[in-house]
This record gives sequence, structure tokens and C-alpha cells, in this order.
Amino acid sequence: MSGTAASKTLIDNDRTRVTEWRFAPGAETGFHRHEYDYLVVPRSSGTLKLIDGAGAETYGNLTEGVPYFRQAGVEHNVINDNAYAFVFVEVEYK
Repeated sequence: MSGTAASKTLIDNDRTRVTEWRFAPGAETGFHRHEYDYLVVPRSSGTLKLIDGAGAETYGNLTEGVPYFRQAGVEHNVINDNAYAFVFVEVEYK
């Protein structure tokens, strides 16, 4: 592990939570479960490694400004697989 991704809460109210995630090369979130539906908007382009609860690895190729949506219940660790910093904004729907 090359460190923990840094998170900064930008908005947190009764309906939404908006968090900016910043990853140094190799940094990770740690294993977690999403309790809400969520939308991610990459602020960088690159590859993130995703490790699920069974240890299976998959890779997501993200493009700056191209969002994606996931439903609540996703469980994973997210790791910056790039040789450079990676940033995305996560919007959770409470």
C-alpha cells in the first residue's frame, strides 16, 4: 500500500453527500461498502484497480468529466493504478 486516499467532504445534507477523493500513485480507499446509490465524476483520466470482497481484481478506465453511476451495496477497495495523482468527485444520494 502506498498510502490512503484523501477525502474532503464538499457538501453533506439530508439528501446528498459530495466528496472529493485525491489519490497519490498507489494510494487506496481501503475496503468499504457503499450504503447509498452514487455517481462518480472523474477529474482525471486513468486507471483504477478495484478489489472486491473475494479478492478479485478488476480495472476501471476513467475519462476526465465522464461520469458513471452505481447502486448501493458495492463493496470494494479502490487503488490508483497510475504513476500520477488521480482525482474524482463522488455524489451519494441519501
